Amino acid sequence: MVRKPARPGVKADVKAASTRKPNMREAILAAAEELFSTYGFNAVSVRDIAQAAGANPGSVTYHFKTKDGLLLEIYRRHCGPMNRRRSELLAAARRVRDLQDRLEAIVRAYVLPAFTSGSDLAGGGTRFTRLRAIMSAEGNEVVRKIIAQTFDDTSHAFIDAIHESLPHIPRTDLVWRGHFLLGALYYTLVTPERVSRLSRGSADGSDAGHAIEELVRATVAALQAPPLDPATPAARKAPGAIPGRALT
Repeated sequence: MVRKPARPGVKADVKAASTRKPNMREAILAAAEELFSTYGFNAVSVRDIAQAAGANPGSVTYHFKTKDGLLLEIYRRHCGPMNRRRSELLAAARRVRDLQDRLEAIVRAYVLPAFTSGSDLAGGGTRFTRLRAIMSAEGNEVVRKIIAQTFDDTSHAFIDAIHESLPHIPRTDLVWRGHFLLGALYYTLVTPERVSRLSRGSADGSDAGHAIEELVRATVAALQAPPLDPATPAARKAPGAIPGRALT
């Protein structure tokens, strides 16, 4: 078991969550989500989760079989509602006649549900967004499979819809640009105070409506950029890059 330093307020937060959710299954989910979003998946043990939930390790395995099953359930409970809302908005966006307006509606259909969650349990939410960012960065094969199982169908639907609006842009380019959107979405949700700080107070990073419109505008512009010229791959190499070595 990995020992982690205590953080002020964590025990109180878990105790409060258990008070609001007397069901042990819900208490375990809340504790696991908090620990995963703070320390990552690899560093957290079943015993850690049980201790934070006020349960015994057997309760975790009884309800979820494994730590993998617990993480999958966290993704399902958040992303089911979010993916359904995205699909509803995407269907409406695809009916927009004007191609420019349609593209903006498609991007907004993807972005909006991540911001409009009323609680961490309804999809989106800062804690779950932080968890998703950490999970994506860890490189754990189990985590990768859970992410793919949860999001790939919806992601393909959005990429296809964008490609219909921008048929002259190769789909591979759109995959890259959608990938950048996801990173921007994570960062915007998790660190809104950075916008407030760097704008010296002239912008409010916690203003979800403004953030959505800025993100939609920037993403649409990026999606519409000319495609890369595949005939000149050497021109795309970073100056001074050493072949065979990744930039760090």
